Amino acid sequence: MTYFNQLGTQEFSPLKYNPFVVPSKPLTDDWKRWIAENKLLGADDNSLVQTLVQHGIDANVARRELQTVRSHPYFQAGRNFTDALRKLESHADISIKLAELSPKQQQIERRDKLTQQEFLENYYATSTPVILTGLMDNWPALSLWSPEYLKANYGDVEIEVQTGRNSDPIHEINVDLHRTKLLMRDYVDLIVNSDPTNDFYMVANNRNIEREGMQSLVDQIEFFPEYLDPKNTKGNFFFWLGPAGTITPLHQDTANIFMAQVYGRKHWKMIPPYYNHLIYNYRGVFSEVDLDNPDYDRFPLFKQVKMIDVVVEPGEVIFIPVAWWHYVRSLDVSISLSFTNFLFPNQYQWNFPDIKR
Repeated sequence: MTYFNQLGTQEFSPLKYNPFVVPSKPLTDDWKRWIAENKLLGADDNSLVQTLVQHGIDANVARRELQTVRSHPYFQAGRNFTDALRKLESHADISIKLAELSPKQQQIERRDKLTQQEFLENYYATSTPVILTGLMDNWPALSLWSPEYLKANYGDVEIEVQTGRNSDPIHEINVDLHRTKLLMRDYVDLIVNSDPTNDFYMVANNRNIEREGMQSLVDQIEFFPEYLDPKNTKGNFFFWLGPAGTITPLHQDTANIFMAQVYGRKHWKMIPPYYNHLIYNYRGVFSEVDLDNPDYDRFPLFKQVKMIDVVVEPGEVIFIPVAWWHYVRSLDVSISLSFTNFLFPNQYQWNFPDIKR
């Protein structure tokens, strides 16, 4: 075999032939998952190829992989489930558009001493948040409880709190890694002498109200008999204590909750559950979106979410309906109690995502 060039005729030798090769990065499993996910979401082939090429993958390799994905029976089965999910998301979008027609969508009512039937029919059964006033008027705790009171009367009690939260972006998930035991007096000193911080916080998971030496606090409150079952408090009643600046990141709860604000103020941001598909819930009940500094490049759908902002004052009780997204920041040193022991049904079946990123 011969070939021709400007130097004349030469014999062709395969051993001396160096073929022209376009370098291409390998198509890793991470990229294959990315392709499958984006195809399930309806992304255009050309845009996917363009992105892959920008990351060093040969265009022909990318196109062949897209064809493989489309024809694979596993992908086709996944697409069937995705189509069903998209219908649910379209219904959620309809709920969003309808809710936006009412100015009440951006408000939480304050109501004074609702009857049981009013609360059940208008708020609990309709999954509508509300702030109740006047319920704590007879609580001794409302005038007694303060950091100084807790130190003077419960200072020798060993308690548990969460510490080292600032160093762990998923401290709410890694809750067991942050449990720390200390005396109440030392914790109170830490609170009152600190600047606003989220690094330490006594939360529901610490279950301090159940500890021996703390239970007399229960004598200084009243379980709201119109709404709560006083015989069903174990595991349904929680004590919160922390400095200004504590943050509970954006999440859902799996049951309806009353949160009674005894001391200090808390700023709540609440989001109805029909925004769920825009909130990037990849694991458990938590969103990856940081409400203090949302990254719209990573989470562009979150731009569509409308939040309700409200400050809960001492003596007020906020009702958080099951599945409502919420974020909470303490504006002051804060003492709160939360309750899930309603007289009405309050257990639900949940499916939790665990999406690998």
